Amino acid sequence: MDRLQKAFEARNKKHNKIEKTKELKTPKEAFELLETYAKDGYDSIAKEDLSYFLKCFGIYDKPATPKQFMIRVRIPGGQLNFEQAVTIGEIASEFGNDYIDITTRMQIELRYINIEDIPTIFKRLEKVGISSYQTGVDNFRNILNDPLDDRAFDNILPSQRVLNKLQNIFLYNHEWISALPRKFNTGITGSISNRNNVFGQDCALVLAQKNGRFGYNLYLGGKVGRIAKNADIFLKDEDEVVAMYNSLISLFRDFGFRDNRNKNRLHFLVESVGIKTMAEAIRKNAGIEFESAGETMTKLDNNDPDQGRVQLKDSTYALHVTVPSGIFSGSKMIEAAQLSKKYGSKELRLDVEQSMYIMGVEQDKIDTLLQEPFFETFKSVNTPYFNHLVACAGTQHCSFGVIENKQDAIDMAQYLSDKVALDEGRVRMYWSACVKGCGIHGVGDVGFEGCKAKVNGTTEHGVHISIGGKLTSEGKEGYSVIKSAPLRFAKYYVESLMLEYRSLKNPHETFEQFHDRVLSFYSSGAIGFIMKLQAYLRSKNIEADIGFTLHVKSAKEESNEIFDIGRKLYMALTKEKPYTAYEGFAPKFKETLISPKSINSSIDENLSTMIYNMLRTDEQRALTFTELMEYIRLA
Repeated sequence: MDRLQKAFEARNKKHNKIEKTKELKTPKEAFELLETYAKDGYDSIAKEDLSYFLKCFGIYDKPATPKQFMIRVRIPGGQLNFEQAVTIGEIASEFGNDYIDITTRMQIELRYINIEDIPTIFKRLEKVGISSYQTGVDNFRNILNDPLDDRAFDNILPSQRVLNKLQNIFLYNHEWISALPRKFNTGITGSISNRNNVFGQDCALVLAQKNGRFGYNLYLGGKVGRIAKNADIFLKDEDEVVAMYNSLISLFRDFGFRDNRNKNRLHFLVESVGIKTMAEAIRKNAGIEFESAGETMTKLDNNDPDQGRVQLKDSTYALHVTVPSGIFSGSKMIEAAQLSKKYGSKELRLDVEQSMYIMGVEQDKIDTLLQEPFFETFKSVNTPYFNHLVACAGTQHCSFGVIENKQDAIDMAQYLSDKVALDEGRVRMYWSACVKGCGIHGVGDVGFEGCKAKVNGTTEHGVHISIGGKLTSEGKEGYSVIKSAPLRFAKYYVESLMLEYRSLKNPHETFEQFHDRVLSFYSSGAIGFIMKLQAYLRSKNIEADIGFTLHVKSAKEESNEIFDIGRKLYMALTKEKPYTAYEGFAPKFKETLISPKSINSSIDENLSTMIYNMLRTDEQRALTFTELMEYIRLA
């Protein structure tokens, strides 16, 4: 506790503007004004309520739609019964331009909502047991669970009951609303497969076993760009989960940083005092000597949507519904609910990839269900590029967005489907419109982060491209391969990557597995360079088989990779060797390679100069890929 207190004192000498705003009133006072605001109109709403307090109840003032609101609807564990799904659909149809976003927190966002309709909407949601409380700002966000909890064969510990216990402790308790220094994300899973990005949460409760007993290992401090750390705590039953959560939340409330909002998440508190100190404080604060961690059992990634259906424990199926970029509608939500009633168990479940499952469909009804008009748009099995496509709100609906994002993601998936068709495989493409990372791009096989890029001195939309994110084992953030790629060229760079995947992958191999088997042997610079180089060669109609091989000698040393790629490129284009002899990687003679002109007159000057700089033997030889990028711009 002493270390927590010292960390708190060091980081709380000054409070940020939001903390000062919180002093103006309580969230309850703001909420009680809703009826008045609805009656008197948008212009009557207090500035602090628009900017902060109403967000505590999921009500967001959106500059993109002046004087209209977004309501973020809390869907615990992503589970919707028939009545709830129909109610949400009706509300979107009647009050929100028939528009719905499915989010990466397995919940719903309603848009284009007028202030005068919000009290009515809240009453209708409450009637079917749904809330939007604490879905924004410094609160407990929607708790994630395995979308197939209690139904999948690999689900060992059904977790929705304990999820509801955690939520109910804090959700309607006004003393806890806005009490935290920053938002707090929680995930729980009792399954072998990681279907809910569980390790990317502030607090992750993950299936584990110890001494023949199943429970949860505790992981702490996940966020965008960071995977949660193992706290070495095993929780053997629901009572211990609740006690731990109470302890953790009160510690975060009391000792969490309230200065720089960019560094007020639990991650930074854990980073400051250390995970061992945090775990000791949780035990002491709870008054329970929780056992040390057991063996984490959630180790597999989720491959279910690629078959479009998942057999459940009761021999029925969960039928996957692909919703590209999470763009949905109220009328389609009603239709999905009706299909679940007609063919299934009257239940829909949302997932973190912005899609859903129709639950409890008997095998002999699946083919008939798939003939319904609904599946002409929202397919059960799409292409590998659409099955796992994620995109956050983007500029159309979010003031933080740098790029449009949702349609960008769809356009990319369609382009790749047309240009690099895959009979089977899996590629998780996750898009975030800005650095905040709401599209969880960091754990994507291929991640996109919106940014600005320059082309010939002109600023335009761009993306940072990363690869290598993982959901297997304890998860892993990806790494950057191309910075500030112009958005209009990004599809050509990713096309290079997918051509390699299609050419070299083993049967049924996911991109994540392909990355570990092939790409992980290359430096990030080499991967980005080859992606750009192949796109450049295609644009110039130059044939040269320069890609990734299964046996790499360079061991991620860029200077060696550059020489090796340059040598192969030279031979591919000239059908000659650049040097007469070699001693290892070093050329023994240099009579053949004299100048760029000696390479090939049919090759453009940029490429010729680049190859020369890759192969020359003096101190001017390029040693990093960034030195070569200027030669392979598509513009």
